[in-house]
Amino acid sequence: MSPKDELNVPEDLQQCQQLIVSMHQQMRNMQSQLDVLLRARFGQKSESIPVGQLRIFDEEKANSEPTQDIAEVVTETEKKPSHGRKALSKDLPRVRQIYDVAETEICCPGCNREREIIGEEKSEQYHFTPASIQIIEHVRLKRACKSCAEHVVTASRPPMIIEKGLATAEMLSYVATSKYADHQPLHRLEGIFKRDGASISRSTMCDWMIAISLKLEPLYLLMKERVKKSKIIWTDDTPVKMQDREDERNIRNARVWVYIGDEANDFTVFDFTESRKRDGPVNFLGEFKGYLQADAFSGYDCIYASGSVTEVACWAHARRKFFDALQTNSAACNEALAMIQELYALEKKVHEQSNEERCVGRTECALPILRKFKLWLDKQRLTALPKSPLGKAVTYALNNWDALCRYVADSSLSIDNNKSERALRAMAVGRKNWLFMGSAQGGKTAAIIASFIATCKAHDIHHENI
Repeated sequence: MSPKDELNVPEDLQQCQQLIVSMHQQMRNMQSQLDVLLRARFGQKSESIPVGQLRIFDEEKANSEPTQDIAEVVTETEKKPSHGRKALSKDLPRVRQIYDVAETEICCPGCNREREIIGEEKSEQYHFTPASIQIIEHVRLKRACKSCAEHVVTASRPPMIIEKGLATAEMLSYVATSKYADHQPLHRLEGIFKRDGASISRSTMCDWMIAISLKLEPLYLLMKERVKKSKIIWTDDTPVKMQDREDERNIRNARVWVYIGDEANDFTVFDFTESRKRDGPVNFLGEFKGYLQADAFSGYDCIYASGSVTEVACWAHARRKFFDALQTNSAACNEALAMIQELYALEKKVHEQSNEERCVGRTECALPILRKFKLWLDKQRLTALPKSPLGKAVTYALNNWDALCRYVADSSLSIDNNKSERALRAMAVGRKNWLFMGSAQGGKTAAIIASFIATCKAHDIHHENI
């Protein structure tokens, strides 16, 4: 059999040309996918593009400078950071160390009298005192009547978070913060404590975390209820590995979700589920009524179908689709990115304004850009191949168009869902260190403790104890 027969090459010239075009498109799509994977694995995460390049494909402004709004954004982002030394924190305790001149220099070489102090020169340095582990002995005194040799009383035991536990509240706080805020796996903490002279096994610390999560659960549930009272909730999810002895690989995929309330209910609440099924957000949100800002995950569709929850889509997700398609059609993608950049430049301009001013600014400035973008998308849908990266980006934007434009109508809504993505970043960083959840209980424990840490971070609350 000849190579031609093995490849099933058609005899007709027109069919051969169609085959070549199809193969060429497949190669471009595969190259685009490869570029995306390589950038995700080795490249920078930011999606920055020179603004001058974004405008060269705009027919109306091809020979003009960038718009004022965009130029202001570029100027701000391209300013070089100051290289001057920053002042040391004023909130830290200070230890004053005084240095005097040598005894041989105290006397004046001219008249031999003692030189007086006329001032001082001061410089500051950061100093670190290594953490130390102590044993607290709780000594409860006993008293009895010497006359009748009875009626013995013993001092009350101080309240403890874990009854008969080996760790103080400060110790529990340190372990929880190290694991869920600083992303230290328990086996590393075990080694750190051993180096400091304390033998504390990781299994013991794991039991500590479960115990304090049970103590915190009533407050966690209250935070959850407060979030559900919000006018708008930002949500997103990220995959995590969970150990499962019944699975053939001994491990399987689970999910961590984040839900963030509005200004009146500004809590960050994590939720752990053993899969990405839609019952996760359905069970969490319950009877919630309002706006839900999320990605285009189909699991939310049943929530929107109820009519009590309004979908708000994310422009950052739409932008990412066009950015990933740059290599296959840079001209068209740069046009789309330029218009999205104008929307973000406007958001930066109205961010600090009042709700009324923000709503007026969006209506007067954002709506014309959105109308223009919609006409451009409709035009691209007729020419772009549906399965090409550009075609997929256009389809994504059109399928979610109403939800993408919804932020314009209400000043409390955001242009994107980056708030929840930033909250999940800590969980994504942590999983690179601890690798997997030991069990479903471990996932629930992590969700509860991480909720308190994230909420405290958002409100700039720092304390020894949780």
